[in-house]
Amino acid sequence: MADSGAAATSAVQGVHAPLPHDSAQRHVAGSAIYIDDLPEPPGLLHVHLGMSTRAHARITRLDLSAVRASPGVVSVLSASDIPGQNDVSPVIHDDRLFAASEASGGEVYCVGQSLFAVAATSIAAARAAAAKAVFEYEDLPAAIDIAAARAMDLKIEASQRMARGDAQAALATSPRRIRGRFAIGGQDHFYLEGQVALATPGEDGDVHIWSSTQHPSEVQHLVARVLDRPHTAVTVAVRRMGGAFGGKETQASLFAAAAALVAVKTGRPAKCRPDRDEDMVMTGKRHDFEVAYDVGFDDEGRLTGLALELSSRCGATTDLSMAINDRAMFHADNAYFLPAVEIVSHRFKTHTVSNTAFRGFGGPQGMLAIERVMDAVAAATGLDPLEVRRRNLYGGEGRNLTPYRQVVEDNVAPQLIDELAASCDYEARRRDVEAFNATSPVLKKGVALTPVKFGISFTTTHLNQAGALLHLYADGSIMLNHGGTEMGQGVNIKVAQVVAQAFQVDVARVKITSTVTDKVPNTSATAASSGADLNGMAALNAAETIKARLVEFAARKWNVEPNAVAFTPEGVRVGGETFEFGWFARQAYLARISLSATGFYATPKIHYDRATHTGRPFYYFAYGAACSEVLIDTLTGEMKVTRADILHDVGKSLNPAIDLGQIEGGFVQGMGWLTTEELVYDAQGRLRTHAPSTYKIPTCGDRPAHLDIRLWKAGRNVEATVHRSKAVGEPPLMLAISVHSAICHAVASVDEYRTFPQLGAPATPEAILMACEDVKRRARDV
Repeated sequence: MADSGAAATSAVQGVHAPLPHDSAQRHVAGSAIYIDDLPEPPGLLHVHLGMSTRAHARITRLDLSAVRASPGVVSVLSASDIPGQNDVSPVIHDDRLFAASEASGGEVYCVGQSLFAVAATSIAAARAAAAKAVFEYEDLPAAIDIAAARAMDLKIEASQRMARGDAQAALATSPRRIRGRFAIGGQDHFYLEGQVALATPGEDGDVHIWSSTQHPSEVQHLVARVLDRPHTAVTVAVRRMGGAFGGKETQASLFAAAAALVAVKTGRPAKCRPDRDEDMVMTGKRHDFEVAYDVGFDDEGRLTGLALELSSRCGATTDLSMAINDRAMFHADNAYFLPAVEIVSHRFKTHTVSNTAFRGFGGPQGMLAIERVMDAVAAATGLDPLEVRRRNLYGGEGRNLTPYRQVVEDNVAPQLIDELAASCDYEARRRDVEAFNATSPVLKKGVALTPVKFGISFTTTHLNQAGALLHLYADGSIMLNHGGTEMGQGVNIKVAQVVAQAFQVDVARVKITSTVTDKVPNTSATAASSGADLNGMAALNAAETIKARLVEFAARKWNVEPNAVAFTPEGVRVGGETFEFGWFARQAYLARISLSATGFYATPKIHYDRATHTGRPFYYFAYGAACSEVLIDTLTGEMKVTRADILHDVGKSLNPAIDLGQIEGGFVQGMGWLTTEELVYDAQGRLRTHAPSTYKIPTCGDRPAHLDIRLWKAGRNVEATVHRSKAVGEPPLMLAISVHSAICHAVASVDEYRTFPQLGAPATPEAILMACEDVKRRARDV
């Protein structure tokens, strides 16, 4: 045996190891490179987008001559300068890159809509020039909120209905019945890195774009559409994003297309990076909802019938609103069996910025609706809300069919809830809280435990596919490229661990590279919590292809049976000998064995008929439960989450450290949505909360002093996911619904729990104070 082939003992850090994020040290040190950190190429132009100041109007005159004459300006582009289609929409072809041209004017449909682009030698020069544009508007009727859109009958599509059984008949014969309404606010993504794109022109009209996007292939395709070029002419690259949360799934295309158009028109590189205020004004949010419910139940709190009406503000164009509102319907059951149910969804078109994907993708709004119903039923019956929830959980045969007729085959919610309730001592704490409230006239406590059941898969079936490219080099190092994008969630380290596990090498051998459209084509967005599921399986497929070639090579070279070749932490075992992995790879190279492979994966079993809203849209469900405790001041409405205990099912975790981080981040972001983050539009459709001074995301001080997060040790996945893991990106956000329920419990104590609070979301201090006063007033009026 040659010395170079001698095996060395190596500890494999593959799947299930709690490894740090691949960029963790660079994040902390500030050396992680984002697009705005890249060296600016010579001749770089800075692009600023001129924006509409009206919610709905016809532009009768647009004069950009003063803009062109402004110092530092190199190019000014409007709709008439687009060589291809004036369209950056993901689905319905109703999002324009520029809404106007000097020749023909145009129609604007929201404040902040892109009208033209100014390219100058500095961003300051571009902004100063854009301010010199001359507009003349003819105002048109505008619907700013859901009520106005309802009155004007403006919808992005016909209302949708999902039903099982006869809900109206069940309601009519129910022993008890209550109706209610409440509102759910939207949420800004508030990613740390804003929207940004850097485009560099190439030969023959080609362009390379660094884009902060969750969907490089879509950016590629839409830029090609704008430029009237084939997809091969556009290359889009993403190394990392400083957060996205859904806000860069579709809406990054506008900024990338503007930069690319400038680059191709001028022959100079171009960067488009709006500042925070511009970003918040121009980009869509989580959809705000209005919910109406009509629920029938018995004296034991068991639901007999439910009619649920969901109305959402979609904004001026379609974006992803159809699928988002569909998912709100899918998750309006959460973890509960609804014997007879009708869910009607209205998708209203408003003259505000088009709302878009946000972590949970409509699921949080649907889930909050049913949890509000559970609290209302508990208040009406005088039962503990947790007991009402337990009595309505999915069960076995006859209680396992969703409203869209998917069978719930692996229901672990009862076990999770029982385990968390015991470990956090829920019953004793509930008694203690109510004892405290009985003797505390001003400060009130609340506690609640709520479950999560979240479907995993894109509900648009064709998106459930992924590709990967793997190179094994002659020194044993491995280059990994896949279609997923890294936005801080840790998909890259997870997929690298999958590859390391396959070859039984340390993860340090696996080099993670930028996501680039010329390496893995036609990819889906990194969304729907599917990044590790899809791309991990695609990378594993590529690794298995290379391994099969290596096994065949070793069996032939050393004259052994294929089953005598094994990849081990010590090296590649061939018969009775073990070879160091790098040496073995070089032997394969010298023998002219292909050490590169593509991988592909398509999720099995799923299907869905949108016309009837029936099928199996989800490959599996992820589960979790959270118990939250809050303290409110009934004189000011101030609130603090004092404790939260979380138990979450991630299956067999690919990386427990990453998963715990995702759960904590999701929970805190959900807290923000439900308590502090309030979007305010004025009567003219202008967003008034467009900066950190007026829009309040949670800070480290809002994190509960006691925050206990645990992965469910019994977790597993009955479906053949990558190493039997489960998705973890979106489901934890909805654990924060327990905070909203706990606030309701605290407010209800103002009238000794006799009056159910009228409290929507976000439960800001103002909203909590008004709810407390409303409970007092209603108590006096009885």
